[in-house]
Amino acid sequence: MKRIALFTLTLAISTSICAAPETYTIDNTHTYPRFSYNHLGYSTQSSRFDKTTGKIIIDTDKKTGSVDVTVDTTSVNTGSTLFNEHIQGEDFLNTTKYPTATFTSNKLNFEGENLASVEGTLTLKGVSNPVLLTVNSFKCTLNPIIMKNSCGANATVVISRTRFNMSKYVPLVGDEVTMTIPVEAIKE
Repeated sequence: MKRIALFTLTLAISTSICAAPETYTIDNTHTYPRFSYNHLGYSTQSSRFDKTTGKIIIDTDKKTGSVDVTVDTTSVNTGSTLFNEHIQGEDFLNTTKYPTATFTSNKLNFEGENLASVEGTLTLKGVSNPVLLTVNSFKCTLNPIIMKNSCGANATVVISRTRFNMSKYVPLVGDEVTMTIPVEAIKE
């Protein structure tokens, strides 16, 4: 009887060790947040940020975790040097004063085994607002190229730029901005 109790205790301890949260570092060569908006009713314009850093901690057994991401807003890439400067100006990102945007979260929402959304705080141009990222896909496996455990996801959120003190040209240029975030991260 004592052996069964000892075995059960050992199994419980080893299971809790295996189920520990895992930390992943964002792979900045595969993480390029994009944003799109209506431009004068003519078209939907899309741009991206080229430099993103951060950490993702996830415990898939307990369905908990955290996200801490920093986007270098000076890395905005519209496809035009002139327009990059315009977007970085005071009316929009104001990268001289606010060179980064951040997203932080301690609330990962699962539906069964699948990560469905992430609730957090987006800070952009010095203004912080709660946002809910909808996760469209999520996968953690051994990356066959680098031979390290990695996770990847695609998430989206629609924000109002006026809520982040960027209302220039509204309503001619759409207030709603769709952010699409493809992210990959490598286990530490």
